[in-house]
Amino acid sequence: MNTTDICDALGTQAFVPPPHFHHFGARRQFSGEAVTVKCFEDSSRVKELITTPGRGKVLVVDAGGSTRCAVWGDQSGQTAAQNGWEGVVIYGAVRDAARNAEIELGLVALRAVPRKSDRQGRGSAGVIADLGGVTCQPGDRVVVDEDGVVIVRAAVWGETDFAAKA
Repeated sequence: MNTTDICDALGTQAFVPPPHFHHFGARRQFSGEAVTVKCFEDSSRVKELITTPGRGKVLVVDAGGSTRCAVWGDQSGQTAAQNGWEGVVIYGAVRDAARNAEIELGLVALRAVPRKSDRQGRGSAGVIADLGGVTCQPGDRVVVDEDGVVIVRAAVWGETDFAAKA
C-alpha cells in the first residue's frame, strides 16, 4: 500500500495536502486511522493523546502551520512510540530532529525549530484538522510514505481493496 497506488485508484477521493511535509521519524512509511487535534503553539492536547494506546492510529496535528515553536519533541516521540502509535502528521514544527530520527515512529512536519511551545491547556481533540487546505476528520485513513501524505475519508476507505490489506 503506497500513496501513489492509492491516488491512482481513488483519484479525487484521495486528498493530498500541499507537499510541505518533511520526514523526521525513523519510519518513512506509516498509515492508520486518524486521531485529530487542533492546537496553536500549545502542545497540551498532543501530550495527552500520545499517552493513550495508538496501535493502528496516526495522530494528525493541526498546529495552524506555525513554525515559531515546536509542538513535538523527542520526549513526545518516545511516549508515542511506547504507546504503539503508527505515526504523526504535524501541520507545524517539531524539535529535537536528530533524536526523533532514531525513534521507531513515523513523523512528518513542516520543519524543525529549537523553541518549544507553551503548555497552557489550549486546543481541541477529535475535531477537523486542516493540513494546508486539505482537511482530515477523525477516523479518516492517513497514509504516508516518501511521496507524501494522503487522506482518505473513512467511508471511502472501507469500500476499497486497500482496507482489506491494511
